Amino acid sequence: MLNAARCLHAFGAAAVYPDMRVYPGATKPLLRPAKHDPEIHGVDGLGGVVGLPDPASAEVQQWIARDAEGAVVRALEGMSHHVKRTWNNGMGSKVTIISSGPMTNIALFASVYPDLLIAVEEFVFMGGGVGLGNRSAVAEYNILCDPHAAQIVLDTPVRKAMIPINVTHTAIVTHSVHTRLLSPSSPDPRDLSVPLPAPTTSLRHTLSTLIGFFAESYKSTFGFNDGPPLHDALTIAYVSQPELFTGTRYRVDVELAATFTSGETVVDVWNYQGFGEDTWGVGGKNCLVTQSLNVSAFFELFHQCLLTCDQVSPLNH
Repeated sequence: MLNAARCLHAFGAAAVYPDMRVYPGATKPLLRPAKHDPEIHGVDGLGGVVGLPDPASAEVQQWIARDAEGAVVRALEGMSHHVKRTWNNGMGSKVTIISSGPMTNIALFASVYPDLLIAVEEFVFMGGGVGLGNRSAVAEYNILCDPHAAQIVLDTPVRKAMIPINVTHTAIVTHSVHTRLLSPSSPDPRDLSVPLPAPTTSLRHTLSTLIGFFAESYKSTFGFNDGPPLHDALTIAYVSQPELFTGTRYRVDVELAATFTSGETVVDVWNYQGFGEDTWGVGGKNCLVTQSLNVSAFFELFHQCLLTCDQVSPLNH
């Protein structure tokens, strides 16, 4: 929650979305104990980052949703309120709900407000893998943290798009990408021994420190020598420019009980279960599983977004 608010401040969200707020979500998974991963993300979830405001500062706290009496408004209430208001009993528009972490809050929303699922166009989530894991032999972290929540979401009769680590592991922040991130006008270095340039703005410096920590984590843990992958940003890219991705609709379920494969996303590639496409919920091919990414186009979008944020970021002024 606080990291989201810190990032909203850094990227200058107030200049475009002054009424946006952050709603604190569930403090633990539906059934399992909470799981943290400081080895990859650092103790506070944004390991190594330099330049973000203190979580207790007024510029961060102003983003937290509160009611008229000053009490914090929780994610479940916030989601239902905004979905209902946007849908407006069918007179408005549907929403797309994005998840870049465990799907606990979305599962709670789907369970408590099933009548509002008609107002949801699509659930887009970064998580899972097709025969691939990153925090067990076959399970990806976001799904492993709350597999029961993931299964609840997968069973909803709503279109879903899954961006697995098979795809996110192709979005690598190479030396070339990192160079352009720091200094857009610097020439593309063909020699990897060329040092990274100095950052042209404070925002770019902050992003570089975060990516640098992540790069070392992925190099030491997974052997990613060319740079770290950008996972979560692909959910936004998918909603913004779905044509950057290819994908196929499959039946996807989550292993909930097995000793060695708990949390695995089981993708029925060959449709052994014989499901059709008449429903996105139970009994149907319930998920569009993305399979490839136009990597160069994605990073072009990434750099363009950064140019926009540079103009409004309080870190630069």
